[in-house]
Amino acid sequence: MEVKVDFSKIKNWETFHEEFSEIMGFPDFYGKNNNAWIDCMSYIDDKEAGMSKIIVEPGESLDIVVLGTEKAIESAAEVFLGFMEIVSDVNQRFIESGTQTRLNVVAT
Repeated sequence: MEVKVDFSKIKNWETFHEEFSEIMGFPDFYGKNNNAWIDCMSYIDDKEAGMSKIIVEPGESLDIVVLGTEKAIESAAEVFLGFMEIVSDVNQRFIESGTQTRLNVVAT
């Protein structure tokens, strides 16, 4: 499964969280911070949790296709690098729970 994120729309952490909330269908109580992002993304394989409208089936992963990577690095490097870090944090949670990593970043 894949989702596409246009990083040219992301200028700061606020727009990062707005964009991901819309793409992923995070719940209304989403805190719009990195810890909340990690929490929501850590449940993308649990339909009952209601943390995301995007659900990854067992044995599958989610490819996050980043559109505009070069521009993102130029205009919002801190956010892009932070994004890579929180993706790693989510995957670490999956590893620690005894499952495979679920998130892949595909930079274009």
